[in-house]
Amino acid sequence: MTKKERILELTVKLDEAARAYYQEDREIMSNFEYDALYDELLALEKETGIVMAGSPTNKVGYEILSQLEKVDHESPMLSLDKTKSPEDLRSWLGDQKGMLSWKMDGLTVVLTYRDGVLAQAVTRGNGTTGEVITNNARVFKNLPSRIPWEGEVVLRGEAIIHYSDFERINASIEDVESRYKNPRNLCSGSVRQLNNEITANRNVYFYAFGLVSAQGREDHNSVEENMLWLEEMGFTIVPYVMVTGENILEEIRIFSEKIRQNDFPSDGLVLIYDDIAYGISLGRTAKFPRNAIAFKWADEEAETSLIRIEWSPSRTGLINPVAIFEPVELEGTTVSRASLHNLSIIESLALGEHDRIKVYKANMIIPQISENLTRSGGYPVADHCPACGSQTEIRMENGVKTLYCPNPFCSAKKIKLLTHFVGRDAMNIDGLSEATLTKMADRGFIEELYDIYRLDRYQEEIVGMEGFGVKSYQNLIQSIEKSRKTQLFRFVNSLGIPNIGEANAKLLCNHFGNSLDTLRQAPVEEMVQIEGIGEVIARSVVDYFSNEHNEKVIDGLLAYISFDTAEAPVDQEKSLEGKTFVITGNVNHFKNRKELKEKIENLGGKVTGSVTGKTDYLINNDKMSSSSKNKKAKELGISIISEEDFLDMI
Repeated sequence: MTKKERILELTVKLDEAARAYYQEDREIMSNFEYDALYDELLALEKETGIVMAGSPTNKVGYEILSQLEKVDHESPMLSLDKTKSPEDLRSWLGDQKGMLSWKMDGLTVVLTYRDGVLAQAVTRGNGTTGEVITNNARVFKNLPSRIPWEGEVVLRGEAIIHYSDFERINASIEDVESRYKNPRNLCSGSVRQLNNEITANRNVYFYAFGLVSAQGREDHNSVEENMLWLEEMGFTIVPYVMVTGENILEEIRIFSEKIRQNDFPSDGLVLIYDDIAYGISLGRTAKFPRNAIAFKWADEEAETSLIRIEWSPSRTGLINPVAIFEPVELEGTTVSRASLHNLSIIESLALGEHDRIKVYKANMIIPQISENLTRSGGYPVADHCPACGSQTEIRMENGVKTLYCPNPFCSAKKIKLLTHFVGRDAMNIDGLSEATLTKMADRGFIEELYDIYRLDRYQEEIVGMEGFGVKSYQNLIQSIEKSRKTQLFRFVNSLGIPNIGEANAKLLCNHFGNSLDTLRQAPVEEMVQIEGIGEVIARSVVDYFSNEHNEKVIDGLLAYISFDTAEAPVDQEKSLEGKTFVITGNVNHFKNRKELKEKIENLGGKVTGSVTGKTDYLINNDKMSSSSKNKKAKELGISIISEEDFLDMI
């Protein structure tokens, strides 16, 4: 293969990987592999002078594929050049003073405050055009809604989800595991929601890393002074230290020791000159600014032998492959297993029995296989589910090969389904942990979901179980009784329908007038008319309700469960049907915007996060506001109404 052919091959391969990562929030290769191929391509381009039009070294990101409003950045948001050598970092800094900080691994966001109030939040997007996520930014856990500064302030930072929240979300909503492999992907999906309630529930945090401009502070020439000023304004800033050529190597070492204790995801460090004017004077290349540089640790690798691949079934039927290898020491801990995510990755690594492999910790935390030295290939894929023994199926989803158990009665699915059913966002039954449910299922107390409501038949046996007693049993029965009256969306969410969580359950129930019978009979064609419900989701729902066993389970549950319809009075429930609202600004008559949103939905209306041609009304008590939503509504001829107007309307 010629060097030109290799350049073309690498360009296509990296373009596919970047498109999957940035547009579709999925991974088809590890960060380690991507970085290695990127460096190889960059070296070949420098050597030959050939740069393909689609080369990742010649562009930033991808065009955005979403329904969010798009805006152009006032100045391009370029990527940073990078190095893995601490000595290179010291050489780059020279005799200047610099600020060394974490390179947070989330979603870069630009915030604009006017007269002390958040006016706009925009994602980095492709570096030139970003998506407007103002409605979502307002529910970031640590973002000030007002700052003590009257002039316009523009700053940049990273929206992230902490590891602890990432693990909590994956544990409670197992089907997300197949979509979100790391906090960065989960954060990207959370920040770019049309419904900011989902964003709020995901616990997104914002860390400021740079001031772009602030009216009234134009004469300040220190990056650190600007960071400290942002902290004074109420922002959480990225942890940093000031460095010179004398102490930078020691500070890099100290940063490396902190990684394993951090609850936030990072993929390296950023070094920027403290002297702003000096940094600006250096200009920029077509792709990189010259005032800052990124540092990524050279991953510590260890060679070991593959022992086997374990196949781990989940509630959704997805069977996840996990590599088990001879234990090795990495970054101070013993590692013996690493997720392989899907069959495509197994094939790309050409894994075979007892292969010699190299493993590392991505970002010094997550074990991954970086290379297969022997590449014998042909590792046998499990042809039977390890939980129930059913024959497995290989499926292609979004270009990724995955393994599934098709058995709807799979025991692994059953325990996970039972755990999901009793969860806080579903039927909210205390006292039934996954371990307890497993014990009860093993003893034959629970075979189907409705058996939970018949546990009083086993009072004596349950009281005698380890960890139980009379009081524990009584508390459990009380919690079960309390759950018998619930809201329909909670019940629908509890069933474990693929692709249906709390938010989508609400959309479906509201659309069908909180009638389970209507929902169960609804065709795909009607469901896809609901904003936010696509064909894949609609097909999952229809397939679920048309399954004979599922019908039996639902009918069995309905013998014990009734639905609370108090929130939707019969004489008013359709008064806003077909109307779409957007809510912005402060509210006076309602407790908060969420309460106003629920009122609209209970009356048959819809609430979206951005003003589009489909919007009927923008609710804003400040009709003369110069906010982007007001401007957009006026451009489109959409009525701007106050809360009083809305109350008159209903």
